[in-house]
Amino acid sequence: MSESETKSPYKVQVLDRAFAILDVLASGRQDASLSELAETLALNKSTVHRLVMILEGYRAVQRDPQTGRYQLGLRLFELGSLAVGNFNIRDRARPHLERIVYEVDETVHLCVLDAGEVLYIDKIEPGRSVRMASRVGRRNPAHCTAVGKAMLACLLEREVDDILRRHGLQRMTANTIVTPAELKSELDRVRQRGYSIDNEEVEEGVRCVGAAVIDHSGRPIAAISLSAPAFRLPPDKLVVVASSVCRAARLLSEESGYRGGWQTEPVEPAALSSR
Repeated sequence: MSESETKSPYKVQVLDRAFAILDVLASGRQDASLSELAETLALNKSTVHRLVMILEGYRAVQRDPQTGRYQLGLRLFELGSLAVGNFNIRDRARPHLERIVYEVDETVHLCVLDAGEVLYIDKIEPGRSVRMASRVGRRNPAHCTAVGKAMLACLLEREVDDILRRHGLQRMTANTIVTPAELKSELDRVRQRGYSIDNEEVEEGVRCVGAAVIDHSGRPIAAISLSAPAFRLPPDKLVVVASSVCRAARLLSEESGYRGGWQTEPVEPAALSSR
């Protein structure tokens, strides 16, 4: 096949329209008729029929013989499973972490929630003299870390309750949240403003901002945080830093297949208080 043929505008348009059909069927309506697809995409019914026949041949869509309606095919599940198996969250996150460090010049972490605890799987430090004591492979409680609270805020309440039953609410500093009611109020604030804050709750003199990375199913698969000495990260700087962290988490979530809504801009936090 010649180069001119591979760059044919018609073939690009066909691909674009075929993927548009898949997006419609994946949008939550479960299935659709030819007429509904044509109306949604503003295409001729005959055009949609030709495209659907091709997709059906590749098992990317399947037609219900009883209703004549179309839905996504199992071939997509097969391809998606292969893609997920090849997806390495640490490698994918690296460029995003590096960008935060470039923008803010502070330490950045990538963590996952493992058996109800936060596990650090990557860390990038700037060239500063005052550095964080965290390290890759270290674990921390979820209830008092920015990354932990960011991920807990994405879980069902019963899942949070189960984690609290297993791990409790250990006090790490004078600012650590130590009651379930207070933690749930904090998780509500995380959801409202779009990011989490560790206000010297794990280590005195260290403040952090975190945001969750969400996968295609809406589940938290990781979280990104920025950590700095409290004197370099005062309350009035939190929302600026949160913008960089949230942008990275959003882009990585989209790479992971998440297609849900996002808060447009991080919200200024209420006055931080010591406990």
